[in-house]
Amino acid sequence: MSAHESDVHTISPEMPAMFDGMKLAAVATVLYIIVRCLNLKSPTAPPDLIYQDTALNRFLLKSCSQLTKEARGFAFMMTLVSHSGYIPPLLWGKSGHLQTALYGKLGRVSSPHPCGIRKYLPMQDGATATFDLFEPLGDHRTGDDITMVICPGIGNHSEKHYIRTFVDYAQKDGYRCAVLNHLGALPNIELTSPRMFTYGCTWEFASMVGYIKRAYPNTQLIVVGFSLGGNIVCKFLGENRANQERVLCCVSVCQGYSALRAQETFLQWDQFRRFYNFLMADNMKKIILSHRHSLFGGHSLKMIDADLSRLYTATSLMQIDDNIMRKFHGHRSLKEYYEKESCVHYIHNVDVPLLLVNSADDPLVHDSLLTIPRTLAAKKPNVIFALTLHGGHLGFFEGAVLFPQPLTWMDKVIVGYANAICQWEKQKPPCQSDHLSEGSCLKEKA
Repeated sequence: MSAHESDVHTISPEMPAMFDGMKLAAVATVLYIIVRCLNLKSPTAPPDLIYQDTALNRFLLKSCSQLTKEARGFAFMMTLVSHSGYIPPLLWGKSGHLQTALYGKLGRVSSPHPCGIRKYLPMQDGATATFDLFEPLGDHRTGDDITMVICPGIGNHSEKHYIRTFVDYAQKDGYRCAVLNHLGALPNIELTSPRMFTYGCTWEFASMVGYIKRAYPNTQLIVVGFSLGGNIVCKFLGENRANQERVLCCVSVCQGYSALRAQETFLQWDQFRRFYNFLMADNMKKIILSHRHSLFGGHSLKMIDADLSRLYTATSLMQIDDNIMRKFHGHRSLKEYYEKESCVHYIHNVDVPLLLVNSADDPLVHDSLLTIPRTLAAKKPNVIFALTLHGGHLGFFEGAVLFPQPLTWMDKVIVGYANAICQWEKQKPPCQSDHLSEGSCLKEKA
């Protein structure tokens, strides 16, 4: 046998082994990245709850199982069996980024098309507020007339999939729904004044609520706000206690409570928050530019050019707020604008039952902002703060392994909480006409 043949027979068994080792290392690396990115090792648990021990809160938590029951399931790749608690889809639902991205791009799965009537409300400054009114599809379980007044997230309106899904679910449970269309958000509705929606302006929401109270003198209200809408509804209720008349309760989901505190976190890259900031700023640019003639038509050409130049080059919401948004209400600085329009300065005046819901993996709401609802729930007996481990920003998709269900945990918990409040009001004894009493603060952890 030649030396050359000997070398071939000596080397060839080692090469496949080396390649097999590289393949195993590559597979292990990919699996590690998948497990880390998808957060697959994170447990499934009921929300952390902070509340005071009152008769009402005990009744609410007993009646609204979505807030308290632990989700049970079998091993990996098997079907989850409990319908209580929050069960995100097994393969991707524990990633706040994927939950948020799916909400942002898809909205909801198999979104229904509820039929409503669009209402137009002239405002004192020449603006025209619009909202869509959806009648209930059956009697409410208490037999009462209940209306949900709903404020969507930033730049959103009644035609968004997550709003349509929630409205359809609430209608079927006997609720009338009134959904505010943020001023300037609907692409086919022209502005009638040089103003559009801002972070905390409550004028349009107040106008909608006033219309509902006049049109349905016997109705009682459930107030619901999503993201930016949560800030608006809490600020509305806290601005003037008269706004709480005929209001049974309020639910806020995924809001940040203080724009002033949030602005610094939005410039940070952890959880890719700076990237989300850029995307939201880009969406705001499109909305503003679609109404450029209404918003800037009364200005001088020089001022218009300067405003549009700053708008085109803006890469963050803060730049847009400073150059454009704060000027709609004459705020002298960005700090003043954020302070005046944040509900953190008003929410302590809310005395009706208040459910505040946030997700720990929400990439838009930094954990430091959650000290606000934690402190509020510890001090005020009417407040329950629920913090889920998963859900992202307005995601809260549920499902077994891969495919999400059309209805989300968020939809179920809002209607479940509202049902419990209505039931309490219907059956409470006379001695508890004031549904709140002082109690000790409790914190439940999974």
